[in-house]
Amino acid sequence: MKLKRVTAILLAGVMAMGLVACGSGSDTAADTTTSTSTATDTADDSESSDLLGSADATIHLKVGTTPDGHYVLGLVEMQKKLEEYSNGEMTLDIYPNSALGGESDMMDAVSMGTQDMVLSSTGPIPDFSSATDNWATLDLPYLFETAEDAYKVLDGEIGQSLLDEFQGSGIKAIGFWENGFRELTNNTKEVATPADLAGMKIRTMENAVHMATYTALGATPTAMAWGEIFSALQQGTVDGQENPLAIILTAKVYEVQKYITMIDLFYSPCVLMINEDIYNNFTDEQKEAFDKAAEDGKVAERQISQELASSARATMEAEGVVFTDVNKDEWVAAVQSVYDDASLKIDQDLLAKIKAETAK
Repeated sequence: MKLKRVTAILLAGVMAMGLVACGSGSDTAADTTTSTSTATDTADDSESSDLLGSADATIHLKVGTTPDGHYVLGLVEMQKKLEEYSNGEMTLDIYPNSALGGESDMMDAVSMGTQDMVLSSTGPIPDFSSATDNWATLDLPYLFETAEDAYKVLDGEIGQSLLDEFQGSGIKAIGFWENGFRELTNNTKEVATPADLAGMKIRTMENAVHMATYTALGATPTAMAWGEIFSALQQGTVDGQENPLAIILTAKVYEVQKYITMIDLFYSPCVLMINEDIYNNFTDEQKEAFDKAAEDGKVAERQISQELASSARATMEAEGVVFTDVNKDEWVAAVQSVYDDASLKIDQDLLAKIKAETAK
């Protein structure tokens, strides 16, 4: 069965779960119990019960994430491959929709060993430890023009050096998966220029670079966890938010946001992480199975992300959503001050390496 067909089948179920969970507008409580489990464990979250791995596996790795859609579909692919490569010994139990907590909470839990794995955006990484504070450089606006530019950097020496910065933190960072290019939504008016954002409250990730960027654009950024978005949009606490089209589609954000502005402001990767001790205690054969499955999951997740992004606009336009294309040069010029903001943790040497790699 081709991946595109698998994506369509899985996506139907994932979108249904996302509507229920995200529509509630709140995160469920974090699970703080020891999460390395055996096949006899049962699901503690009914929404993710269909995402638990094979009951015959003897090693169940509990992995949490925030959104549905391409994140979960990639993890499902990894789950399938992990069972295959380990001859049924290993599997993933997948918990989406912040069922195990917000991204920062899950990263802390993984580092302490009370959760096995997390697939997280890069948003909370700069504040995780002093060793990872230069990750803020990856959050700069218009750092990458294309996904291929991002892959070239993140899958190469630069990306590996960033992943290696987690050593000794309790987390082993496995690789860069994809969130996507972040677009702007609102339910007030068409936004075509930065001037149109004046006075608007925009939900952002809890990320200093993203907030500084929206401030430079004239908006009022409001940091907010994923699980709080829907109620905030419905109640008018914020005017809009920003996310990749794949998430806007699969989480049905467009049902409460009529306008989408295609600004491609940030390329947002996500990172697959596992508790360091758990990984180090794998046998060589288990490490090989895990690494191969993670790589296959990454490749599949990126492909799914691209497929969703390419079809999302037509799908949402059919639902009455108004899309606005912009003069991107105008937006690029408006955010240049962020690159020189001394209060942000921008590693200028790393930035120079990235620009050299992408010939910018």
